[in-house]
Amino acid sequence: MKERCEWVSNENICIDYHDNQWGKPVFDDNLLFEFLVLESFQAGLSWQTILMKRENFRRAFDDFNLIKISNYNNDKITELLDNKGIIRNKLKIDATINNAKKFIEIQKECDSFSNYIWHFVNHKPIINNWKSNDEIPSKTVLSEKISKDLKQKGFKFVGPTIVYAFMQAIGMVNDHITKCFCHPNNIKK
Repeated sequence: MKERCEWVSNENICIDYHDNQWGKPVFDDNLLFEFLVLESFQAGLSWQTILMKRENFRRAFDDFNLIKISNYNNDKITELLDNKGIIRNKLKIDATINNAKKFIEIQKECDSFSNYIWHFVNHKPIINNWKSNDEIPSKTVLSEKISKDLKQKGFKFVGPTIVYAFMQAIGMVNDHITKCFCHPNNIKK
């Protein structure tokens, strides 16, 4: 039986996410935006709740199409607030629309959001060697720095804890514990 990180539940959706996505570097802007949205909606909730609703989020938010989201109007916001398949939080919905606009601005400024976000780690993942979940921080000096920069650029719902979870999700930080089969030291070359 494979040894996994302690946070992984027995739900197949969590196992699949842990084994195939979490901590693996993501450079695609569409997927980066999806994770940024999901992490902002996760604030105050369990990640499993978000994973269970992920497909609903994709449908509700037009497959995380930046252009479409940046142009959402009051009718679309009302539709989202009525959608029982997602987290219906007006502040988070408004933040998603705002963040789509800011994301596009960064793409224009840096050629891609990927270039912007990955420059904080010199385009190379940080590999940690935590022995248990208890050692993993909820935020770091780096996530505070990125959070501050995103906020200065006008992003919403990007506090240092959300940013750190985003960094973990997109593989900027690999926080698989050392006994997990996904930790880089345990992956056969």
